[in-house]
Amino acid sequence: MNFDFHAALALGLPIGIGVAAIGSGIGLGLIGQGAMQGIARQPEATGKIQINMIIMAALAEALTIYAFVVMLMLNKKIG
Repeated sequence: MNFDFHAALALGLPIGIGVAAIGSGIGLGLIGQGAMQGIARQPEATGKIQINMIIMAALAEALTIYAFVVMLMLNKKIG
């Protein structure tokens, strides 16, 4: 069996970054939805909810950044 590592990597990298971006987008949407529902139910806790929302959004966005960094590192192995 002849396996072309470079072709598989060239195909897998864009698919991987796309899946990471979609997952991050879904996560950010759910974080925003939960924060808005929490603020609507308890307006007096707006400050605490917003701080937690920003921290969680940064962690969710880090997924895409990590995937992009790995893509850049592995991109050198293609050519």
